[in-house]
Amino acid sequence: MSLDAVAASHGGLEDFRITSPAEVLAMLKQLSDGNVLVNLNGSSGVYSTTVWAIDAGRGTLSFSADADDNQLQALVEGEDAVAVAYLDSIKVQFDVSGLVLVRGGRASALNCAIPREMFRFQRRGGFRVRPLLRATPTARVRHPMIPDMALSLRVLDVSIGGCALFLPNDVPPLQPGVTINNVQIDLDVDTRITTALRLQHVTSIQPDSKGVRLGCEMVNPASDVLRGLQRYIDQTQKRQRMLSL
Repeated sequence: MSLDAVAASHGGLEDFRITSPAEVLAMLKQLSDGNVLVNLNGSSGVYSTTVWAIDAGRGTLSFSADADDNQLQALVEGEDAVAVAYLDSIKVQFDVSGLVLVRGGRASALNCAIPREMFRFQRRGGFRVRPLLRATPTARVRHPMIPDMALSLRVLDVSIGGCALFLPNDVPPLQPGVTINNVQIDLDVDTRITTALRLQHVTSIQPDSKGVRLGCEMVNPASDVLRGLQRYIDQTQKRQRMLSL
């Protein structure tokens, strides 16, 4: 991923950047504990590995390594690479520098300095979060076929780039493909966004639900809209994990 491209489309990288040493170590520990696949992207290609050890005292990070792998040799010669890994719906990315292959009797390791910063991105088109039970997010829209009809629809779930709304049976139906402009979505007291939605599909939920699910895609969302969604999704995920403990 080109960070310059991300910065250009999102008005900077601050919403994605992790610089706290404690948070960086915590993220690396998640990769290690979960034996998560990490792709090291160098100028010569990609080497797939896992985090083997983290030495906070010495400031070193070790990856598992096969000393006889030609791709690894080429990566070490380049010294620098970009590490990319996935934790559920989150893409983690950070630079690794000064790569050194350490050969052992039974195993080898690829060492580098612990990164000073990492980037955490929500994967698009994938993970959706449902609002917490105590929250009642709503989308304020005007019926595209009846402009005088103002609606307040419940938000069922949301992701980066899309959302699902509940349309009651007593409201005139909407057809897939229609675009709804100037939709105001209130997710919580801190997150209000305005965007256009394109209706992708209409599906039934349950026979007694008295309504249907509208699967919507955001049309050319502004950078501030995407940043707001990113923060809301991250916070909702954290709260859901806390409630499950």
